[in-house]
Amino acid sequence: MFGLIVSLIIIGLIAGAIARLLIPGKQDIGIIMTIVLGIVGSFVGGFLGYLIFQHDPMDGFFQPAGIIGSIIGAVIVLFIYTRFAGRGARTR
Repeated sequence: MFGLIVSLIIIGLIAGAIARLLIPGKQDIGIIMTIVLGIVGSFVGGFLGYLIFQHDPMDGFFQPAGIIGSIIGAVIVLFIYTRFAGRGARTR
């Protein structure tokens, strides 16, 4: 269980950092939010992989993806986040 948590944090950090490098512009998030972004992106990537390929080796609908799927999911999540967070910040 401890190894799973550490793995999620490390993969989340890597995927979130790469997603932040790929999305242009400034993102006002810290390292904890980068890790959360990567973890959420991993699950989004796993969900999209299931929808596209209709094959799930773990027999579960909601699963973590590999590193490539995690990065793709994190890019999608960060893109959506910057659009909604940026819109709210500009109106103030």
